[in-house]
Amino acid sequence: MRFYSFDEMDRDARVIAKQVRDEFMPDAIVAIARGGLTFGHALANALDMRTIFSINSIHYADTKKLDTIDVFNVPDLELYKRVLLVDDIIDSGDSMVEIKRVLLEKFPQIELKTAVIFYKPKALIQPDFKISKTDEWINFFWENYTIEE
Repeated sequence: MRFYSFDEMDRDARVIAKQVRDEFMPDAIVAIARGGLTFGHALANALDMRTIFSINSIHYADTKKLDTIDVFNVPDLELYKRVLLVDDIIDSGDSMVEIKRVLLEKFPQIELKTAVIFYKPKALIQPDFKISKTDEWINFFWENYTIEE
């Protein structure tokens, strides 16, 4: 298991933001909750964008992969042409493939690109913008917040 720190995310968000700005510059960002929210927020700040939305997908319960993918809270993207879909990691790729399918089916006018911090080489889909390839389980700093009893 690898720990991923705030300082690493801060650095990586700036790297991805520069690539996105130079190659794609979206009209809107859609961050996948929960893992993509922190990174999506950082990218929106780096790109000086306020058009950021979230979408929900449930495919894991803790570290256990579920048999189904539930996509909900789909934002209204009717007014946008270029959308960046953001998550922390593409593991199997199942969730990203399903979320892309849902968004493109509902909003066929959008050009949709993906950005992640980590991706696994055997995933069903490879991201358009990325930082690191990994086969490890990543413990992101934002996952370490719990209420102590």
